[in-house]
Amino acid sequence: MAEMIIVPLAPEHEADWRRLYRGYRAFYKFPDDESVLDRLWAWLHDPAHVVEGLVAVQDGRVVGLAHFRPEPSPSRAVEVGFLNDLFVDPDARGAKVGEALLAELRRIARSRGWPFVRWITADDNYRARTLYDRVAKKTAWNYYEMAVD
Repeated sequence: MAEMIIVPLAPEHEADWRRLYRGYRAFYKFPDDESVLDRLWAWLHDPAHVVEGLVAVQDGRVVGLAHFRPEPSPSRAVEVGFLNDLFVDPDARGAKVGEALLAELRRIARSRGWPFVRWITADDNYRARTLYDRVAKKTAWNYYEMAVD
């Protein structure tokens, strides 16, 4: 297997990024909506926007992605990291792509002084949770969303 590298998301990754992000959205049963991908792609390339992206590249092909951002933690009075999205090409699973993306995010967090990075995942996302249980500690918090319509 060829060497895998983790790099910041760049314009030349767009086609592979779109393929993977469509897979991510399909996994979580979000409708296919090109305008969402267009907006997120713009955010990821806007230096004024907080969302950033990493990709795992193998043989010139993007096989994984991670989107993250800073998040204020008022109770600690510090900024922490928040991982919004992590997705690995189904053909590349088992090759430690997710682990490599999380390791790079840990390095970034350390360099920025974030004491930790947090994220959420679906309860039934068993494969990802197996990885998460190896590299992080599951908290006791439940996550809620309040509609504003």
